Amino acid sequence: MVADSGRKASSKCVKLQYVTLWYSPCHSGKTSSPTLQKLHLQGRAFVIQYPRMNNTVIQIPPYALTVVERLCQFGYEAYVVGGCVRDSLLGITPKDWDVCTNATPQEVLRVFRRWPVIKTGLKHGTVTVMVNHEPVEVTTFRVDGEYTDNRHPDEVTFVSRVEEDLARRDFTINAMAYNPERGLVDAFGGQEDLAAGRIRCVGEPDARFNEDGLRIMRALRFAARFDFAIENETAFSIRRNRHLLENVSVERIYKELKGMLVGKGALSMLLAFPDVMAIIMPEVAASFGFEQHNPHHCYDVWTHTAHAVQAAPADETLRLVMLLHDIGKPASFSRGADGKGHFYGHPALSAEMAHTILTRLKSDNATLNRVVTLVREHDNTFPTTRAGMRRFIGRLGPDVVEQLFAVKRADQAAQSDHEQAEKKAELRQAALLIEELMEEQHAFTIKDLHINGRELMAMGVPAGPEVGRILKALLAEVQEDALVNAAEPLAARARELMQA
Repeated sequence: MVADSGRKASSKCVKLQYVTLWYSPCHSGKTSSPTLQKLHLQGRAFVIQYPRMNNTVIQIPPYALTVVERLCQFGYEAYVVGGCVRDSLLGITPKDWDVCTNATPQEVLRVFRRWPVIKTGLKHGTVTVMVNHEPVEVTTFRVDGEYTDNRHPDEVTFVSRVEEDLARRDFTINAMAYNPERGLVDAFGGQEDLAAGRIRCVGEPDARFNEDGLRIMRALRFAARFDFAIENETAFSIRRNRHLLENVSVERIYKELKGMLVGKGALSMLLAFPDVMAIIMPEVAASFGFEQHNPHHCYDVWTHTAHAVQAAPADETLRLVMLLHDIGKPASFSRGADGKGHFYGHPALSAEMAHTILTRLKSDNATLNRVVTLVREHDNTFPTTRAGMRRFIGRLGPDVVEQLFAVKRADQAAQSDHEQAEKKAELRQAALLIEELMEEQHAFTIKDLHINGRELMAMGVPAGPEVGRILKALLAEVQEDALVNAAEPLAARARELMQA
């Protein structure tokens, strides 16, 4: 039978926290309603409607549908699977479409012999079929053998049923498959967990994490991305097995960490799993529960850090800055005679520690350098004069100054109410001053001057340090409003400096 929210159901109704489902043992699995999804579970076919989920039929793009239909044309089973199904049910457009099938890799190669095919991982049953320049990973139904390295299966065994393949996957929300004819195959309650906003392992959590330690970070990333909770047994297992991250490459951990940090649920993950963060960055452990004893702060150092991360724009660089901006506080803590806590020199120390951590995580140089710069500058106040602000922008660059505003706003958002109005007013005035200077197109650096080294040398300035000396002197006078940034006044003043 088919569930109908507009009329009473004649068969038994089972009510759960997030779903209402009607079932009948003789239900054929067919439905005429596009707003309903099938769930094959424990030998019965359930029809489920989730109010919190996107209930439209999954729309497979033509290039991926070509792969599914061609495999089916030759008598094989084929489904889109994993993240593309999950995202479609959540109303998110998938970035990638993967297919699973009972065809062996050699049979897949034969079916797609006229298409460009990349032998991505024949050993593990995966090939990539290119359709209209779009890649589709096709993997044979399989079960995995032992994971002696806690990362990759030593061997795989091809199987004939899609349910067996889904059983090897990490989380229930990623263990669903869809075929336009058969519908949704969800043997582990993925739909229910999506509707409940829950990350839960397929089967036994300890087994899943021991197979692949990176799944610990994937769980946190998915939870942060969708702002989901992590189911209790899965959460307990994450904490028990966090040491398995020591067997995972730092590059892969760093990628998952950045994905977690930009999620809308990053705050929850940082507060719930600080012990996992300490495996990745042991330096953060000193921040846990470290009270600041300062009226500007209502949180300990780690809790302040977590709130500051969430308050920053969802940008990898900015959120890395907020994660590391106060990491040097515990080591720089002192207390005055009045009992007030101080952290003299913590920006420089935090910047040094950030450099060490990001180097260890093999960050790219551009990100590392920008994060270190912003951490070092995060506690500095903005200049209040036009000349001072010009020099400030010239020293850091407009892009860094713009990001520094975001950093300071996030930092203040994670502080107490003490002097908040004054802090916001200072930032507001600084932002207006910068906007005015940018609109006036002032010279912030030597390259902004309307004269250059070649022109100075044409005037008779000898090549070498003297050119730089004069350009720096001209810039200083322009920034002090003592000289107009125009070719003729600059040339005239340069001649005077040549004779000095």
